[in-house]
Order: sequence, then C-alpha cells, then structure tokens
Amino acid sequence: MTTEMTTESVPAPRYRGPHLVPAPATGLLISALAAAWLLASLLAISLGSVHLPLSSVWEVVGAHLTGRAETADPLHDQVVWDIRTPRVLLAALVGAGLSVAGVVFQALVRNPLADPYVLGVSSGASLGAVLVTAAGTAALGGLGGLGVTGAAFTTALLTVLVVYLLAQRGGRLLDSWLLLVGVAVGYLCAAATTYAQLQLDPSELQGVMFWLMGSVAGATWQQLGVPAAVIAVCLAYLMVQARALNALLAGEDTAAGLGVPVHAQRIALLVIGSLLTATMVSVAGGIGFVGLMVPHMARLIVGPDHRRLLPVAMLSGAVFLVLVDLAARTAHRPEELPVGVFTTGLGVPFFLWLLRRRSARRT
Repeated sequence: MTTEMTTESVPAPRYRGPHLVPAPATGLLISALAAAWLLASLLAISLGSVHLPLSSVWEVVGAHLTGRAETADPLHDQVVWDIRTPRVLLAALVGAGLSVAGVVFQALVRNPLADPYVLGVSSGASLGAVLVTAAGTAALGGLGGLGVTGAAFTTALLTVLVVYLLAQRGGRLLDSWLLLVGVAVGYLCAAATTYAQLQLDPSELQGVMFWLMGSVAGATWQQLGVPAAVIAVCLAYLMVQARALNALLAGEDTAAGLGVPVHAQRIALLVIGSLLTATMVSVAGGIGFVGLMVPHMARLIVGPDHRRLLPVAMLSGAVFLVLVDLAARTAHRPEELPVGVFTTGLGVPFFLWLLRRRSARRT
C-alpha cells in the first residue's frame, strides 16, 4: 500500500531560529508594511533640494488622481508629479523586484547567501544593458525601448546558467562552489562591461558610470509600466507555486517525492529570477545586496514559508529602497550620490555577518 503525496500536503518549512510574527498576524503585518510604504513615499516626495510641505504633496497628488487640471502652484505640481513621484515609485518597484528576485535565487540554490548581486546576475544584466548603449538599439534589430531590457535579460540568464552549471559536481549543487563561481563570473562580466564602456563617447561615459552604481534619477512615468507588469506576473506565478518552493527547501529528493517536477521548477526559477533582475537593472542600474538583505530580514520576521515570505519581502524591499534613495539625494546636498553606494555600504557588512553566523552554526 502506497501513499501519494503532493505539494498540497507540504507543511511550511521549519526555520532554525524563531521568527517574530506568527502566521495569523501576517495580514496585519502586510497592512503595516503597505502603510509604511505610503508614509515613506510621501516623505520622499516631500523632502529634497526643495522641501515641500506634506499639504502641498497631498494637494498635487489629489488633483491628478481626481482628474483636476490645475493645482494652486504650478512649480509644486512639476516637482511633485513630474519629477519626484515617478522617481519614488520606480525606487519602490526596483526594491520590490530585487527583493523577490533574491527570494527566488535563495529558493533555487537553498542558500540564504544567494542574491542577484552575489551570484553575478546583476553584473551580467549590466553587461547586456551597457552593450546596448555602446552598440545602439538600432544595431539590435530595432527593439526600441525594450532593447535594454531584452539584452539585460539575455545576459542575466546566460550568467546564472553558467554559475549554476559550474557550481555542480555529479549533478549536485555545491554551496561552497556557488558563491565562488558567482563572484568569479561577476568579475568577468564587470571586466567586459568596463571594456564596453571604453567604446562610449566621453559625453555618455559619466552617465553610464553613475547608472552602473545604481540610480533612479531622471525616472519618468513611462518607465514604470514594464517593471510593474513584470513584478505582477512573476509574483502571481510564485504565489501559485509557493508550496512547491517550500518543498524545494527540503532538498531535491524530498521535493521529487512530493510530486514537484524539480528540473522544470528550477528552470522556471532561473527564468523568473533573471527576468526580474534584468528588468530592474535596465531601469535602475546595478543596485547590489537588496536581494540579499531584505529576504533574509523578512525570513527572520515571518519564517521561510513562501506564502508569507514573498509579499513581506516585496513590500519591505519597496520601503527599503524608497528610504535609501531619499538618503542618496539628501545626505550630500546639493550633490546626489548613487543608490548603490548606500546599498553596498550596508550589504557588505551584512553579508560578512551572515557568513560568519553560518560558519558558527556549522562548527
């Protein structure tokens, strides 16, 4: 007599440490994070080289949302609606997308140290985006506005495939090899990106270098559609597959025994993680370590169950990058710093702490 098991019977995976928010309070946590994102967004729209009162921000945003043609102050309208609001929304989308990508890669390799930056995927995506800039979108078949995203996705997918294949021995993925291969491939992509930069005109080089360090400066309303659509589609798929992702955390053999098509699921995760990373890199450049820090902190709060982890990580990433971008444009006024300077400054100590913590557990 045999018992058939499916992903419907998969319990939530156990987490080695306690998490702060129990499952029944997840809805309340998500509501609190949504409110925090709204508050952080209003604060980021209000503050800058020109400080605006929150009442003016509410007036301008309310006028546009209700269809009113004019506001009391045209200058405030331009600053709030045309400059800061799309920038804040793009920062939220990029933070959300990179955080979800981090969850995907960590589930794929069953390693909390994995993220698009550490695995070299961000560097690969940046290489594709810079190649488009150097060669021109016309040379890529007239892809127009999707040229950068398409090239970034292609190189990101190739990068993660190379890392994934080189980190295997005898058909098994080795955690110790994964990070080393990811760092090595990332450096190779960075070297190729540097060579591509040398082909640019001096007038283009400064902007590309600033963009490679991560920036949402100059965001427009037209840039928001593609990232929002990619996040929505990918998150919907991942939520449907949340139980299968939970099963993968238990190992390939266990997941296969529970009816998960492991090979097909890994391919799907490779594509989704690469697509999310490439899309965010194409609009904001190489913002590192968001996909490492935010998913790990979300896991400490709600545990590893992807039905809870995915929405919490997405909203936490949105809040995090909105606040980081606010710091990037106000910490050294009137000059603006790349967002990647702040995320890397926070991410490297976090990575070393996490690595030390994992080493201490194994000894």
